[in-house]
Amino acid sequence: MDNTALFLIIRRLRVPMFVLITTFAISILGMVLIPGVDEQGKAYHLSFFDAFYFVTYTASTIGFGETPYTFTYPQRLWVSFSIYLSVIGWFYAIGAIVALMQDKVLASQIDLAKFRGKIHNIREPFIIFVGYNLLAKSIIRKLSDEGIQSVVIENDAMRIDEMVLANYTLEIPALHGDINDPDVLRMAGINKPQCQAVVSLSSDDAMNLHTAMAAKLLNPRVKVIVEATYEEYADNLNTIGIEIVENPFKIVAKRLYMGLRAPSLLMLEQWIYGEPLQLHPRDMIPTEGKYIVCGYGRMGKALRIALKRAGIEYVFIETNPKKVRQLRKDDVHIMVGEGQDKRLLLEAGVKEASCIIAGMNDDFINLSIVMAAKKLNPGIFTIARQNNIHDDSVFKAADIDRVTIVKNLLINQTYIAIARPLSERFLQLIKNKGAEWGDGLIMTLKQIIGDNPEKLETAVDEEHAYALCRHLEKGRAAPLEILLRSRRDHRYCNQAVALYLRRGDEDFLLPDPDMPLQIGDQLLFAGDRESFEDIAYSMENLYELEYVLEGKSCATSVSCRLHTGR
Repeated sequence: MDNTALFLIIRRLRVPMFVLITTFAISILGMVLIPGVDEQGKAYHLSFFDAFYFVTYTASTIGFGETPYTFTYPQRLWVSFSIYLSVIGWFYAIGAIVALMQDKVLASQIDLAKFRGKIHNIREPFIIFVGYNLLAKSIIRKLSDEGIQSVVIENDAMRIDEMVLANYTLEIPALHGDINDPDVLRMAGINKPQCQAVVSLSSDDAMNLHTAMAAKLLNPRVKVIVEATYEEYADNLNTIGIEIVENPFKIVAKRLYMGLRAPSLLMLEQWIYGEPLQLHPRDMIPTEGKYIVCGYGRMGKALRIALKRAGIEYVFIETNPKKVRQLRKDDVHIMVGEGQDKRLLLEAGVKEASCIIAGMNDDFINLSIVMAAKKLNPGIFTIARQNNIHDDSVFKAADIDRVTIVKNLLINQTYIAIARPLSERFLQLIKNKGAEWGDGLIMTLKQIIGDNPEKLETAVDEEHAYALCRHLEKGRAAPLEILLRSRRDHRYCNQAVALYLRRGDEDFLLPDPDMPLQIGDQLLFAGDRESFEDIAYSMENLYELEYVLEGKSCATSVSCRLHTGR
């Protein structure tokens, strides 16, 4: 138990214990002083030990009777007094113990001691989440299902209680504390070697900035992932070297641009996030014609940059007149009014427009905008921002062409950044590639693997590549393409493609198959399960590696012998 909790218990129980000891002492002293009569009729006095023994079993209600001789009336009178006195003493002590057990301060200290014990016993890599909101809850569940440990800091005790009902695969230690106290991050284990990242996805940018600064000052090595929806906060975060600054509205704008000018890159991004390698009808947005965007807040600003970059004609509708006057000076095509106002929509050209985007921060206003636009132009492509995840059924019933759930984008991006770091880096590297590059890669993947390739992240290290490490340590060469060879017949390649190789701080996108491997290389492959199994065996098993390297005989390869029957 923590020293603070122990000290609190001793402090709260010292008076009840003093009262209890005093009642026992008075009772024992009376039993010693009052004389009794033995079997020969002679007077005697109980010893202190006999008196202590008698008072102990009497006060504890066990009651073995009068000993060593039958008591005299004065002794019985004192015993009666002692019983009532000890009952009062016990009542007081028990009441104090019950009150102590209900004491919130003691309970919090005991919880803190348990939390410290759990953090001390963590031996595997873990992630610290600051705040237990819907985003954190979804990400923690995904990580827990994959065996990745999380630790939570939350200043709302009720949310911590909710975690008990969440039934995660792993036990998630949670600390009730305020992130403004630097000791909170220390107690959560930020200085432990196993701490891999600190995540703060609060809607309060100032709090995210505070968390990021505290985390970097306490442990410069730890990766920090935070949300920032305002440019000034994002700039500050980039200045202090935060690795990942997530702006959900920029993610929405990036996807809109890719849908307009590089749909193949959008396909690749969605595939990395776990969707099939194909475009959905919702992704086939109009690539020409006018776009009407309702709302010029943080999302509207990001969308304007994307539309301008794509060369798309657009007009914004904004409710704030002051903002509109300022934006007109900046030559932004914008109108003032409510987006669901049919007269205003007609003035904005909704009948000729190819797409309308309802980007307000109110779900029911967005639904009203879409319904009004569809009445005026049934053929218009509709895009709506869904702010509340729980409104999902309402948005599905509204028959909207594309629903953008900002929170889901953040969940996917954060999960990939934590659990699939090579995939996350791959997405960063391809974002500025053109549509032609994306088309070529998708065609290659579909020709070699098929319509539904899977992904594998691995590394040339002791954990994943025991045999390959032994081979490289001897100074022998091993090109990347040997990992793509079949263990059944080395002359053929499996259905796999090397997408990315990281070597220290160097990035190799679509690395050359003849590139020599080195210990420490990290690799991202696309392929099927059979090819991934061959890669794992070739990296870990000395005989399988020898076969795919030399290829002269399959005598050493179990897979080859089973396949050929030799």
